[in-house]
Amino acid sequence: MNWKIITLSITLISAFSIGTVSAQLPPPPDEESLHVSAKREYSPYADRDFPTRPMWGDTHLHTALSFDAGTFGARLLPPDAYRFAKGEEVTSSTGLRIKLSRPLDFLVVADHSDNMGFFPRLHAGEADILAHPKGREWYGMIQKGGQEAVRAAADIIGSFTQGTFPKELMSLPGTGPFRSTWDEIINAADEANEPGEFTAFIGYEWTSTTKGNNLHRVLVYRDGGQRAGLMEPYTTAKPYGSDNPEDLWKWMADYENRTAGQILAIAHNGNLSNGIMFPEKRQFGKRLNKKYVETRARWEPIYEVTQIKGDGETHPFLSKNDEFADYGTWDQGNLDLTVPKKKEMLQYEYARSALMIGLRLEQKLGINPYKFGMIGSTDSHTALATAEEENYFGKHSGTEPNAERWSHPMAKVGDAEYKGYSPLASGWAAVWARENTRESIFDAMMRRETYATTGTRMIVRFFGGWDFALDDANNRLPAQVGYTKGVPMGGDLPMMPDGKKAPTFLVGALKDPLGANLDRIQIDKGWLDAKGQLHEKVYDVVWGDAAKRKPGQNGKLPPVGNTVDVANATWTNTIGDSELITVWEDPDFNARESAFYYARVIEIPTPRWTAYDAKFFNVKMPKEVPMITQERAYTSPIWYTP
Repeated sequence: MNWKIITLSITLISAFSIGTVSAQLPPPPDEESLHVSAKREYSPYADRDFPTRPMWGDTHLHTALSFDAGTFGARLLPPDAYRFAKGEEVTSSTGLRIKLSRPLDFLVVADHSDNMGFFPRLHAGEADILAHPKGREWYGMIQKGGQEAVRAAADIIGSFTQGTFPKELMSLPGTGPFRSTWDEIINAADEANEPGEFTAFIGYEWTSTTKGNNLHRVLVYRDGGQRAGLMEPYTTAKPYGSDNPEDLWKWMADYENRTAGQILAIAHNGNLSNGIMFPEKRQFGKRLNKKYVETRARWEPIYEVTQIKGDGETHPFLSKNDEFADYGTWDQGNLDLTVPKKKEMLQYEYARSALMIGLRLEQKLGINPYKFGMIGSTDSHTALATAEEENYFGKHSGTEPNAERWSHPMAKVGDAEYKGYSPLASGWAAVWARENTRESIFDAMMRRETYATTGTRMIVRFFGGWDFALDDANNRLPAQVGYTKGVPMGGDLPMMPDGKKAPTFLVGALKDPLGANLDRIQIDKGWLDAKGQLHEKVYDVVWGDAAKRKPGQNGKLPPVGNTVDVANATWTNTIGDSELITVWEDPDFNARESAFYYARVIEIPTPRWTAYDAKFFNVKMPKEVPMITQERAYTSPIWYTP
């Protein structure tokens, strides 16, 4: 009711001496009634203080300042990376114009701390570089360009991973090139940072690759340059650094103690670690103890579960009953293919199995070291954060769009190789933060209120509790219900109330406005039984085209269908649903068993980047090249502890 209009009407009526009419109108509200109204606001959004939209970003991007990116041909620098992430059109290192479909909300330029400053010196042909035979060789190969430069990059990376990189050429902490490069990274982030509009995090990658086994971490600062600049980044080069993650965590603690700042680490590509990313018994010759699990849990709240170098959710060998387990699988060997993969390594490489191992370690040591949230990122070495299939600019500048990039191996050692078509156009980090600031996004990462996507920007909500009812799925404000009745993704279920039999979960997803419809939402559960055995199960909880798609007698849901026209790299949203939401109750719950739950949302089939390449360049690719994908999202888990 508009009290201003009513008051005006009363005034006009009084002026014309029609007193009987004014007596029939309600009086304006008094102070008491206004006070009562304030306790129960009409607006459903009043006093709302929870995150209302995901912040989209990339926590893992390299520029020409990384020694491997530079040698592969990258010439763009951190300021270029930030301009591109903000939505500006830029020119790539190979001269191609490129722009994102939509700007990102945040970015971490994560150039390697090892050899920080080496490539600019090599590219410039500085005297001390050319004085070394290997330096002269690499410089000559880079000057020739093309495949010679690619071979130089492979040699440089290989010598680093195998520990044969000439010490005389290394850019080390305490030297001028190292310090000036770090200052350049810090200044670029601080200049690009626009609180409320765009967040530019200061960060770097610590690249432990002992004997080719991947233990990489991206370090992300909550702080600005005044604090981040007080200490130089940690490296793996001895005696300045170490390849042991425990030593990295000590450095992180030292940073926080000395600067009063905050920092976190994001592990990635366990699939290339050859069984050492998520240890259960030993790491670097030492038995895992309570200190190890406490420390890892403290510093590594989230995990990069999907990126260019393969998806890391699970593996078909580990999840034999999961029809969607084999997504972008890289399982030939370690990072540089010097050691072939063995099946017994796999359980210590993938997120789902790590989450289960964490339950067992918690029972044994009292703390779960693998209680991490999920994010995706690109690990692009082009300074271009691209995760869309139709806008994919490759792993490094040698694989920017061209007619032959699908056919050139990413790496090859003997009979083992990573095919040129095997990289994924993945992924994004989605963070449920209240504000677009360093502080708010960092804090959301620390509480694990995050999810990963393979490149789609679908919106996903996931809440767990004990009181969700099916009618909650009909609420047009599911987050309001979710935060009121339960905990969000990344949280812990509260103690089971008396009278409850099983937890309930509110899960919903909206399609990417520019993307594909949704096939289904699944909830993936892992648990530890009374005998100490680990189990997993995938539940289809809600799906598109539900009126005509019903689970079979075996409980399996039929495929959603396929509208992809590979030849024209198109599809139609005539199958699937634009929105899915439901409340699900665990039918197999045992109150005595610790468990975790996360949601996996799968889109209908769409063209893969290889299909877009085939269409654009008029290339006919062999049958073994995958041309269709089903993009997906993985939420952070919600844990139950008896």
